[in-house]
Amino acid sequence: MGTEPAFLGWRAAMERALYGPGGFYLRERPGAHFRTSVHASPLFADAVARLLRRVDEALGQPAELALVDLGAGRGELLTGVLASAPPGLADRLRPCAVERAPRPAGLDPRIAWLAEPPTETVGLLFANEWLDNVPLDVVETDERGVARLVEVAPDGTERLGGPVEGADAAWLARWWPPTGRPGERAEIGRPRDLAWAAAVAGVSRGLAVAVDYAHLRARRPASGTLTGYRDGRVVPPVPDGSMDLTAHVAWDACAGPGSHTPTQRAALRALGVRGARPPLALASSDPAGYLRALRDAGEAAELTDPEGLGGFRWLLRPVGVDLPLAV
Repeated sequence: MGTEPAFLGWRAAMERALYGPGGFYLRERPGAHFRTSVHASPLFADAVARLLRRVDEALGQPAELALVDLGAGRGELLTGVLASAPPGLADRLRPCAVERAPRPAGLDPRIAWLAEPPTETVGLLFANEWLDNVPLDVVETDERGVARLVEVAPDGTERLGGPVEGADAAWLARWWPPTGRPGERAEIGRPRDLAWAAAVAGVSRGLAVAVDYAHLRARRPASGTLTGYRDGRVVPPVPDGSMDLTAHVAWDACAGPGSHTPTQRAALRALGVRGARPPLALASSDPAGYLRALRDAGEAAELTDPEGLGGFRWLLRPVGVDLPLAV
């Protein structure tokens, strides 16, 4: 007789598949499987560098300024910001990557590499597409209208488990209330709320920023958003360690008091990323400069496209300073 596959709730299955022994994020280079704003253009790192300068000014230019990249991948964003930072700032900058994977070879030695976020941060904490990979449970409404946990086997086979209870049931009722229609799905974002609150708590003064796929209570997707990415393609989510597993973030649930939640388009435009085409006269006076400006305009347009990356949400949480960005 065959052995029945081991079923787990999706939160436990995601944790094991992404971060367990031999998990996706410990073994794979994420940039080979999906493309973030960091990979799309160096203009994104330049914009973060400009935001960092504003945070530095809001803090009174401290002797040491932290830049914490939460969910750092292979350190691409920090590398880009270091390349863009002016000498007076770079000399005071203390860049720190937070990532569970081992430190990649050849990374700038100025970048500290930690498995957990530091505490007492004075500066900027930046989490680009981190929250969508914080594991969470999935629920489905059964034929009686009861929201039940979805359990999954390593091969992707699913079944319904017990009803949602306790703090998760309270979160669901407040932030993603089921309509009672059989087959409707929701994702319990409470682990993301707690993870973000803990990250913000590590900032003693400065600004905490999260950037991600998002949805709001008024327009939650009836079928949920859990999906997989492998080799640059969207694939059905299977918790076998071979793919990225991601779900969009319930942004309004994560946002705490004093938060600002602009779109990426609005945030980047406030940081000077606008995508305007260069004047045609530049093609005659400076052909190489015209081509560079044209390239930058195309990349800026991709970063700010409201139907693409520009539709991402930013979550800005100032701590002990005024918001250094007019959005």
